Amino acid sequence: MRVISGGFERREGQLKQRSPERITGVSRLSTESTYRKSILPHGIRVVTETIPHVRSASVGIWIDAGSRDERPELSGISHFIEHMVFKGTKRRSVREIAQSIESVGGYLNAFTGKEHTCYYARILDEHIDLALDVLADMVLQASFPAGELEKEKGVVIEELKQTEDDPDDIIHDYFEKELFGSHPLGSPVIGTEQSLRRLSRKNLVDYRNHAYTAERIVVAAAGNLTHAHIVETVERILAPRTFPRAHSNDPRIARSAPQPFGKTFEKEYPRSIQQAHVVLGTVGYSVQDEERFPLMVLNTLLGDGMSSRLFQNIREKYGFAYTVYSFANLLSDSGTVGAYVGTDKAHIRKCIDLVWKEFDAVRRKPVSVREIERTKTQLKGNMMLSLENIPNRMIRLGSSELYYGELASLDSIIQKIDAVTPERVHAIAQALLQEERFCTVVFRPNGKAAVHED
Repeated sequence: MRVISGGFERREGQLKQRSPERITGVSRLSTESTYRKSILPHGIRVVTETIPHVRSASVGIWIDAGSRDERPELSGISHFIEHMVFKGTKRRSVREIAQSIESVGGYLNAFTGKEHTCYYARILDEHIDLALDVLADMVLQASFPAGELEKEKGVVIEELKQTEDDPDDIIHDYFEKELFGSHPLGSPVIGTEQSLRRLSRKNLVDYRNHAYTAERIVVAAAGNLTHAHIVETVERILAPRTFPRAHSNDPRIARSAPQPFGKTFEKEYPRSIQQAHVVLGTVGYSVQDEERFPLMVLNTLLGDGMSSRLFQNIREKYGFAYTVYSFANLLSDSGTVGAYVGTDKAHIRKCIDLVWKEFDAVRRKPVSVREIERTKTQLKGNMMLSLENIPNRMIRLGSSELYYGELASLDSIIQKIDAVTPERVHAIAQALLQEERFCTVVFRPNGKAAVHED
């Protein structure tokens, strides 16, 4: 329901984790939670989930801005700002920021994605006010000192180099570049060395002023807390601040959906590594698409865990890989679907063929009811177990608000997973797992000295 209370609009609802009898194969859920949402006068949204049987809390400030919102000349700026907010504010030095939360046994962290940036803290429930104050100070009052700016550029460039030395991770950036081309979704979150070196303090200030506006900010908190206290604290901390509003020289770009993927191809990159790495995939579904539920089941069946088809075939039957999995990443208006294999260079073609053997198998005929039911139970169990982690609850709160404007009840999600039939999974497999829609990226060992591709 929607009510007006305390000078701001509040939207409230309750989310109860009910008895587990409906969740076949999932153990008893013991933590009851209550979800509530408020919209403050300046537009900041506050979402909370009260979990009374713990002594901790996780609080985060989410920004509806990520790497896909950057102009090409500012590539990597969202991630770089994430680094720079830890380098001092008008009230706190670098050391004081680090000590503020660690001195009470908690920790600070942050992450940047294609579409969002999140700054968060994990603390004991008695230190929630401190965590919110530190986070708000960092996110909204970071001073971006010039001396730290140049130093941190070097740090992030070293992070970029380290990422390049982690082929099983960086290959996904190469894959997305091939899949999305010049679209912003094809750019790496971290940017490039060239774009990072170009960033100025003015770039950071301008981008923050236009991207970190009130209507793009969500405060999410989960744990042993009350919604009223979080709202009161956020109002007290943020009410005196004047939030800028975006205008014509906004350094963000307008989001546009990527074009459908064109002709299939395979691209190889020679690298000084011992193991070959392969990613093959295509454009998938968005977080809003109802077909995401059968896709989640299909992904679990194909490549999530040791019982999955890809693992049992490529690793257990043939011994061609130590790591093999499938993936289904969902974004606001697009997504990616595919598989990853790490293997010996002599087995690259065999592994690609085996992946397609499993893809073709689920395309040719529906999966048995028994396998679908087992997979759905696995999927629901994984989801429930992840919610025993308080930071995961906060992340679910913040991302759900930015994507859906609300937190879907666990019961409703379980019902939609339960409703998935073999026929729906078969239809999704036929629609997505078409070889002519796929691109393949291979890192092939070349035995030479280390080189980094631009």
